[in-house]
Amino acid sequence: MSNSSPDDLAVAFRSFTRRLHEAQGEAPAETTASATAECRSQLEAAGRLLGTSAEPESIADAIAARHADDWDDVTLEGLRSIALDLGRLVRHVEGLTEG
Repeated sequence: MSNSSPDDLAVAFRSFTRRLHEAQGEAPAETTASATAECRSQLEAAGRLLGTSAEPESIADAIAARHADDWDDVTLEGLRSIALDLGRLVRHVEGLTEG
């Protein structure tokens, strides 16, 4: 995601809920509580960067609504970093639920 465009980031955030749900499967919430709390923290950080809620859809909508000229490097790199971390966390959840 280091060279991902805002459109790529919008797709990543928009699909996050589905990917996390698939990774969790039928595992008890306690099994993934720590990782999902970390996900929530990352989503809150993304929401703060964009001035929106921490809901993945709201984040994706805010990314998609921003004009190309309105992006600054700090915000874009921050969102890229968060998206990478969320991907890592989804893989971690997947690992916790495999058995």
